[in-house]
Amino acid sequence: MLPDKDGPGVGGGHSAPGGEDLSVSLFREYLRVKTVHPDPDYDAALRFLDKIAEELELPIRKIEVCVYIQAVRRLKAEGQKLMRTVHLMFVPDEEVGGHKGMETFVKQPEFQELNIGFALDEGLANPGEAFTVFYGERNPWWITVHCPGSPGHGSRFVENTAAEKLRQVINSFLDFRETEKQRLNTSECFTLGDVTTVNMTMVKGGVAYNVIPADMDVSFDLRIPPTVNLQEFEKQIKEWCKEAGEDVTYKFAQKSMNQKLTSTAENDPWWSAFNAACKAMNLTLEKEIFPAATDSRFIRAVGIPAIGFSPMNRTPILLHDHNEYLNERVFLKGISVFERLVSALANVPAFPDEA
Repeated sequence: MLPDKDGPGVGGGHSAPGGEDLSVSLFREYLRVKTVHPDPDYDAALRFLDKIAEELELPIRKIEVCVYIQAVRRLKAEGQKLMRTVHLMFVPDEEVGGHKGMETFVKQPEFQELNIGFALDEGLANPGEAFTVFYGERNPWWITVHCPGSPGHGSRFVENTAAEKLRQVINSFLDFRETEKQRLNTSECFTLGDVTTVNMTMVKGGVAYNVIPADMDVSFDLRIPPTVNLQEFEKQIKEWCKEAGEDVTYKFAQKSMNQKLTSTAENDPWWSAFNAACKAMNLTLEKEIFPAATDSRFIRAVGIPAIGFSPMNRTPILLHDHNEYLNERVFLKGISVFERLVSALANVPAFPDEA
């Protein structure tokens, strides 16, 4: 994070001994915890969260299935009483598909006992003045196409090789990629969440320079908007494989089929509360389909509305990029935004069908 010329006291936070806002100091401390794959130190992350929970006198449960927290700190300091219970969930494995994290957790009785009515999850930065709100997301499909062929010596023209089939498969996928790329930023599609992205991410095959391999694999990362008929799209993939040659097959490492969207209708009580709180803070919202994938998809899949929102405007989108950073003033303002949002959402009156 970078300090701002206006100083660290923005957002009503408390100061650490060194003069820095306590929220910033805690954020720095948490960022130093090694939670990246392939060897995440989840124990260290739990110790950090344990310490915060103990300080705020919050109950904590650890459930094994294989930073809203600063806003809650302020709400407790103000002595606010909320109509609904606020649960803070810190779940692993989101970056590698969520199969051992939220996807499994939402099926557990411990999750169902929480009786959740609405969820806030991560969003993305916005380089402009507005704040982006995500009410749905594209379906991630991670697919590997297997191309068998005739082996032989590298000095010969062997027919029906795996590489020839592989080339045809790659051409089919990347031709489609170019078509979708041209649709972006047209009158039909304005944002990345409106189109299907296709990226070739891995190629495997061969053991030596002079040996024609008996098989080769190519993998793709596809992100498909909820407006696409997924069954028809898979038929297209099957056709590409058939056109490539005999015995070309594919398998999925991840195949999301959930296309549920969270309502942003004015008469929806959750959206109404969210939108009203943002208007009260003079925030301009831009509604989009999330271009990648988050744990929200698992929450929506079990029928719970979820909004992806990270209050980080005037900030470039540097997701997984080198030197990813967040301006200190933006960070502190975000805490104040969450403080208002959590209060508004947690005070939505109970519905007739809620226990």
